[in-house]
Order: sequence, then C-alpha cells, then structure tokens
Amino acid sequence: MAFPPPPQPQPQPSPSGTIQSTPITIIGPQYSLPYPVDLACTRKVLSLTDGGFLVTDVNDTVIFKVKEKFFSVHDKRTLFDAAGNPVVTITEKVLSMHGRHFVYRGASTDEKDLICTVKQSKLLQWITTLDVFLANNTKMSVPDFKVKGSWSDRSCVIYAGESNNILAQMHQKTTIQSVFLGKDKFMVTVYPNIDYAFIISLIVVLDDINGEGESS
Repeated sequence: MAFPPPPQPQPQPSPSGTIQSTPITIIGPQYSLPYPVDLACTRKVLSLTDGGFLVTDVNDTVIFKVKEKFFSVHDKRTLFDAAGNPVVTITEKVLSMHGRHFVYRGASTDEKDLICTVKQSKLLQWITTLDVFLANNTKMSVPDFKVKGSWSDRSCVIYAGESNNILAQMHQKTTIQSVFLGKDKFMVTVYPNIDYAFIISLIVVLDDINGEGESS
C-alpha cells in the first residue's frame, strides 16, 4: 500500500517545557519524521458531512480527513489518510461520566485493535485535561500521555505521561476568510520522531469532547 508524501519541515518556536527526545511510534513508523511537522486542522463549523474536519500541511496538501457518524449508542469518527485508507476509528462511550473515548486501529472497533483510551481527568473542568492510556495499560492508574490547556484558545499541549516532556502543541489560526466561511482553523506542531497520526487522533478526540459546548 502506498502512503501519501509526508509533510515538509518548517521552523517552529520552542514552547515552555522540554521537547520529548525519545521517539514515540504508536500507529506506524511512516508517521514519525526526524523534524518538526506543522499541520493545519480545519473544521467546517456547521458541517456533519464527510470531510468536515481536514488536516493539511503547510502547502495545503490534505494529509488526513475525518468521516463522522452520530446519533448512535457510540458516536464514531474515522480518520482517513489522503489515499482514503482508514488510519484509526474513534468511538465515544456516550453515557460515560468522564467523556471516555476509544481509539482503534484502522476501521476496526474490536477490542484486540484498541490503541488507547482517552478520558477527561475530571468531570467538571475549567481547562482541558485529558488522560490517555495505551491498550496495555490495563490498570489505568497512571496515564501514558496527558493533554492540557485551553480549548477555547486552541492552546493545548500533549505531554508524555505526567512529565513536562512535550510531544506536540496546538495554537489557533483565525483569519477573516475562515470566519466568513464558517471554519474553525488551528495549527498543530508535532515535534521530531513523534507519531503525528497518533497526535491527530488525540486532537480529533479533543474536538469531539470540547466542540459540543466550547466551554473549556
């Protein structure tokens, strides 16, 4: 299977904290590059159709798109690459107290293909805080990754576990054109040798949790 060309490197400012130095590959090695990757996430605010959530590189080349399915016991989103291959499927346990989401490999929702579980750290949050547990972390007492920040400002940061090691960060990119077209656009910087497909999967979960109320 041919993979789409990887995003091209761009110079990036360093955030506060320490950039993760150990490579992290969760979904596939083709998504881990030896340089920072800058990706633009664009959501058509009122869209419930295929392609309402797009991920592009700095040249506006589509890297991923999301297909959404609502109004079921488990809401489902599938992340596709540019060639139309399913990368991950994300389901939400609608009745969960902590907004629990499950990320599976490819188009599967079988337990054997579970990549990770994502849940809100607390039921009521003034800022966004998510705990991410890989499938082999069955005790779920200490998260493998953590997401912190302000969703309303699109300034969330993804950390390795409980450390200050940063895997990726996001920031808002609003233009007059994007507001006029009813689009929400923000940037995600993924640091070297970090699986950017995995990072985007967490961003899709963030969008799902926070996009409904825009309260964080």
